[in-house]
Amino acid sequence: MLRDIGIDLGTANILVFLKDRGIILNEPSLVALDERTGEVIAVGERAYQMVGRTPKEINVHHPLKGGVIADIAVTEQLLELFMQKLNLNSWFSKPDILICTPTNITTVEQKAIIQAAIKCGGRNIYLEEEPKVAAVGVGLDIFSPIGNMVIDIGGGTSDIAVLSMGSTVTSRSIKLAGDNMDFAISEYIKDKYQLIIGERTAEAIKMSLGSAVEVENESDMIVKGRDMTTGLPKTVTIYTNEIYHCLKEMLDTIGEEARLVLEATPPELAGDIIERGVMVTGGGALINGIDRMLSEKLQVPVMIAENPLQSVAIGTGILLNRIKSERGIFAAIRRIFSAKKVVMNPTAHMIDDERTEES
Repeated sequence: MLRDIGIDLGTANILVFLKDRGIILNEPSLVALDERTGEVIAVGERAYQMVGRTPKEINVHHPLKGGVIADIAVTEQLLELFMQKLNLNSWFSKPDILICTPTNITTVEQKAIIQAAIKCGGRNIYLEEEPKVAAVGVGLDIFSPIGNMVIDIGGGTSDIAVLSMGSTVTSRSIKLAGDNMDFAISEYIKDKYQLIIGERTAEAIKMSLGSAVEVENESDMIVKGRDMTTGLPKTVTIYTNEIYHCLKEMLDTIGEEARLVLEATPPELAGDIIERGVMVTGGGALINGIDRMLSEKLQVPVMIAENPLQSVAIGTGILLNRIKSERGIFAAIRRIFSAKKVVMNPTAHMIDDERTEES
């Protein structure tokens, strides 16, 4: 039986949603390669366990950077191996595939994503912007003539959008997100403590101590690394407010980008957002106090999604069902794109059922 597949192709993690089964895969977007032979040693979680622990001839690659495909060949290998790992017989029946992308990606970047999906055996390929899919995944009705605003802070990009009637009214996408925060933490630890730490340690610090607001009762964390001077192992203790100051400039920038989106929103839709609030999703939504910080900057209510790490993947499942229910509309679109069998921004062609009845 044909099963449709939704893919959240994230910089940090790849999530795969299979119709009727939900999220069946959630692993890091990493590939470990033997540089001498080009052989894939490991993907996903196994590759993540190798970060900072491999001999020089084996490198762990991040084929997705800044929210898009940086290495098409490695990304194709990553997707193919994940599909083999899932052992889906229906994959060979050429399923429809919905892939989420950041807003404002280039045509070249779109083609790279499409090429990887077609190589993996997709029949019809749907590309949709991550903020739209995330909004659907957290339960927002983006198909009605009502303004919804979502801020999706992922690993490679932060995507901010105001949505209404299935389309993006105004949006901004910046390559400033979780990976940048990890790097900033590594640099801070190196500069202040002369301690070199790895990617995994920096991410753990962010998850444990990351804060968008200064706190009175600080938490602490013991951090282990290599002393820059002696080259020997070294241990230091760091505190919440250190990481707050380390991340403040980046989080302020994300807040400023959100303010610019809100300022560009038509008055009627802005009124909806004042009443309904802003939804924050993605891994960055888990940073302590980010809702308070954004609410102060935007002067509107800000809420954290119930399941921010899986919002996009859940949204792909909902949209795949909706796409199938709009067969007449999408049959025409498929004919238009028959050469590539690609549908760009499918939600733009979906309309609210009630609005259809009224017209």
